[in-house]
Amino acid sequence: MNASNRNAENLALVSWTWINAAELPVNQIDAAHSTTPPQAPARPEFDLFFPIRRWLDNIQIESSDLAHRICQLIPAQCPFERTVKLFGHTLFHIPPLCKLNPVYDQVVALRFRALCYLADVCGEDISGYC
Repeated sequence: MNASNRNAENLALVSWTWINAAELPVNQIDAAHSTTPPQAPARPEFDLFFPIRRWLDNIQIESSDLAHRICQLIPAQCPFERTVKLFGHTLFHIPPLCKLNPVYDQVVALRFRALCYLADVCGEDISGYC
């Protein structure tokens, strides 16, 4: 289809593909031209940890000292995962409990931003933190 055949009144963008509006039933054309915004996914009415999440997401890494401190404080792997053995026999395994932390994703993202700052901006070797 060349550019002269594209008419904004006859085409609609649906799922990243152009389709001809003449081929659609009338109710689908009305839905495509609707001015109502799409519904956002349902969110809990009250999120106790939202301010902490926002604060962690807004921390800017602007010095190598701060980046080093963050990388030292936040471990690369969950420290709570354990396999308990007695005389070479596995008694039980404790799974990683870090994902139960409500701000786990923000903490991991903060550590990642600190590692990226050290590697990209400072040009340091970060293999000691991995």
